[in-house]
Amino acid sequence: MSDTVQIVEREAQSEPQAEASEPVSIYELIRDDILEGRLRPNERLKASALAEHYKTSTNPVREALQQLRGEGFVLFSPNKGARVRPIDEDFARDIYEVEALIEPYLTRWFVAMATEADIARLEALQDQMEALNFRDQVLHSELDTQFHKVVYERHYNRHAVEMWWRHREILRAIARRFPFAPARRREIMIEHRHYIEMIRNGDADGAAKAVADHIQGSGRHILEHMRAARRST
Repeated sequence: MSDTVQIVEREAQSEPQAEASEPVSIYELIRDDILEGRLRPNERLKASALAEHYKTSTNPVREALQQLRGEGFVLFSPNKGARVRPIDEDFARDIYEVEALIEPYLTRWFVAMATEADIARLEALQDQMEALNFRDQVLHSELDTQFHKVVYERHYNRHAVEMWWRHREILRAIARRFPFAPARRREIMIEHRHYIEMIRNGDADGAAKAVADHIQGSGRHILEHMRAARRST
């Protein structure tokens, strides 16, 4: 297998006899370790050390670091090499601001072509989220992702969709560290219902505004949590 397509498997995190998880790329492993804080902010990223840690060669590590650099996770400095970009308030704010531009754009196109089956799918996913009521954060996140994929995944602008997906993964990781408070959870459910209603009515402007407000509300909530955590340290 060539270095460019080499993959590794995460070691089981629970029981020694648990089934191995699906294989993931070196890029995903490093990205997830940055997002989860296992690679610390400003930590040096040496290709040889990472290759040894992930049990691979240095070529896929270097390729992954370049990809992560392009996405803002890794910083390169002259004579210092690569280091972890802190996942701080500025980083989160920037992503939420970009998403508040991308998602209304993707939504407007969807409203013009949404079918009854699409709307029924959105309602079914929303029903599941409301029944779950955030009791399982991982499952809620998966349902929420499916909800938004119904709207975005068929858009012709694949670059915009891929950007949304990358940002979605970042925001999901941040949300795991700073869960939504009960009041914000209730707001999210109300916002989703309003969003569906705007789509059903064929109101592209209303749906675009609804999703922008939804993103901005979640962004403010997460940033407040991040500031509070910073002040407490």
